[in-house]
Amino acid sequence: MKKITPLLPYLKYLFWLGPVLLIAGLTAGLVSGVWNAIPVVLILLGLGLIVAWFTLALRNADSAQAEFLQRRSTQVGANAVVATLSALAIFGLVNFLAARYVGRVDLTENQVFTLAPETQQVVKNLQQPVKAWVFTPNSLANQQDRELLESYRRLGDRFSYEFVDPNSQPTLVQKLEVKSPGDVIVQVQPDGRKQYLQTVSPNDAAQLASQGQRLTEAKLTTAIAQVTSPRQSQVYFLQGHGERALEPGAEDAISEAIGSLKERDIVINPLLLAESLKIPADADVVVLAGPQKPLLAQEVKALDAYLEQGGNLLVMADPQTNPGLDSLLNEWGIRLDDRVVIDVSQQIANLGPIYALVTQYGDHPITKEFGNRYSFYPLARPVDVDPKSGIVSTPLLYTSAESWGETDLKNQPLKFDQGRDRQGPLLLGVALSRPVTAKPQPTPSPSPSPGAASPSPTPSPSPEAKADPKKESRLVVIGNSRFASDGLYSQPQFVNGDLFLNSVRWLSQSDQQVLSISPKTPQNRRFNLSGQQASLAGWTAIALLPLLGFTTAIAVWWKRR
Repeated sequence: MKKITPLLPYLKYLFWLGPVLLIAGLTAGLVSGVWNAIPVVLILLGLGLIVAWFTLALRNADSAQAEFLQRRSTQVGANAVVATLSALAIFGLVNFLAARYVGRVDLTENQVFTLAPETQQVVKNLQQPVKAWVFTPNSLANQQDRELLESYRRLGDRFSYEFVDPNSQPTLVQKLEVKSPGDVIVQVQPDGRKQYLQTVSPNDAAQLASQGQRLTEAKLTTAIAQVTSPRQSQVYFLQGHGERALEPGAEDAISEAIGSLKERDIVINPLLLAESLKIPADADVVVLAGPQKPLLAQEVKALDAYLEQGGNLLVMADPQTNPGLDSLLNEWGIRLDDRVVIDVSQQIANLGPIYALVTQYGDHPITKEFGNRYSFYPLARPVDVDPKSGIVSTPLLYTSAESWGETDLKNQPLKFDQGRDRQGPLLLGVALSRPVTAKPQPTPSPSPSPGAASPSPTPSPSPEAKADPKKESRLVVIGNSRFASDGLYSQPQFVNGDLFLNSVRWLSQSDQQVLSISPKTPQNRRFNLSGQQASLAGWTAIALLPLLGFTTAIAVWWKRR
C-alpha cells in the first residue's frame, strides 16, 4: 500500500477513464441494440475503474480525496446519487419486464377488446407456425386491423403477421398469388397451405367509406382453423344436365368462380350422378349450377337422401328451365316461379330491364356484410317460400318495388300486366336449414312363435325419431345462375362473387364453430344534455368552480392573518 500511495496523484486520472468506458459501453449497446461482448466488457471495465478509484481513495486517509469523501455534504450527495440511480434502475427494469411480458386487463362491460374463447383455443393449440400477410404498406395500415392482429400474436408465438408493400416485393406477390392491394393471405409457414381471407381497405377515409372492409375475428379465426386442418372441403358440381361449364372457354362458364374456390383451398369435383346414383361420402357441398334439362327421378332421390343425412345443396336455377326438383324443393317449402324478373328502376350500363338489380339483402351470414352494395342478375326468376315446421328459412335477395315478374317476354314493349304479371319487390334467393332427424331404430318386442317354448323378439319401430341439434342440413336456392358466370362474377363494383363464395362457405359448415363468435359492441353509456343543462355545466366549469376556489383561499388567508 505504501508503494501505491505515492502514485495516487497520477492514478487519480484513471477515474475519468472509468466514466468514459461506462458511457461508451452503454452507447454501443443502445445504438446497436445488441448487448454482445463488446459493450458488456466496456461497462465492466468502466465500473471496475470507478470502484478501484473509490477504494484507493478511502484507504489513503491523508489524501484530499479521502477528506472530500468524508464530508457530510459528499455523503448526502452520494446517497442522493445512489438513490436516483437505484430508482432509474428499478424503473428501467419495470419497463423492460412490461415490454417483454405484456399483460392486458379489459375493463369494458362486454369485453370488447378480448378475443373469444374459440379464438384463443385455436391460436394457442397451433401445432405449426401460421402467418397472416396483409398486402398494404405499413404506413397505410389501419390501426384497427393492426390491433386485432397484435391481439392474435400475443396469444402464442406460433402466429405472426406482416404488412407488405406489394410494389416493393413482386416476388412474394407472385408466390402467394395476390390479386389486388389489400389482399390478406393466411399461410402455414414456411411454404405450407395458404388461403385468401379478404381484401381490406387502406387507412384512407374516402376508400374506407366506400368499401368498409375491415378484418374481423370470425373470418381470421376461420381461416387459421381451415389452413391448419388436415382435411380440405370437397365441393361437387353436378354435370350431365346442361349445367354451366367449369372450365374457361365455354359460353357462360363459371371458371372464375371455380378459381376463387380453389384459391381458398377447396377441392372441386365434377359429379355424374346418373352413373352412381349416390352422392360421395366426402361431399361437403353439392352445387347445381343452371341445369337446362330436368334431373332423373333417381338423381333427385339421391339428392334427397343426401340432404336427409346432413348434406348441403346449392341450387341456381334459371327461368324457362325445369330442373325437375319440385318434389325435393316442396319438402323445404320452396317453389320456383317461371316468370322472368323485369327491373326498370336502374338499368345498369344500358343492359336493359332483364338485369335485375339488388340492393336489399336479408340478415344472414351469407349477406350480412353486403350493406346496400349492388349485385345484379340477368334473366332471373322469383323464388317463393312456404314456411315449414322445423325448417329455418332466411330471405337473401330482394328486388326493388319497381320490378315485376314478366309472364311473356315476347309481348313487346315490356310492361306490367295486372292479373298476369307479378308485382315486386320479388325474392330471388333464400337460405334454409333443418336439423338432421335420426332414423327410427327398431326395438325388439316379444311375439309368440308357433312351436316355440318362449316368445321370440321381433323388431318394431320406435315411436318417434330424434333430431340432432348439433347437425343440420342446409339448402340455398337462387333463381339465377348467370350472376356467377365469367365476366359478371369478378366485377369489383358488385358483390356477385361474394354471394357465390359466401353461399358455398356457409353450406360447407366448416366455419360453423367460428360463426358463433358474434361481434362485440360497446354499450352506449352516453347521455344527451339539453341546452339548459349544457349551459349550466359550462358555467359551472368556467365560473363556479374557480370562484369557489378563490373564495376558499381568501377565507383561509383571512383566518391566518
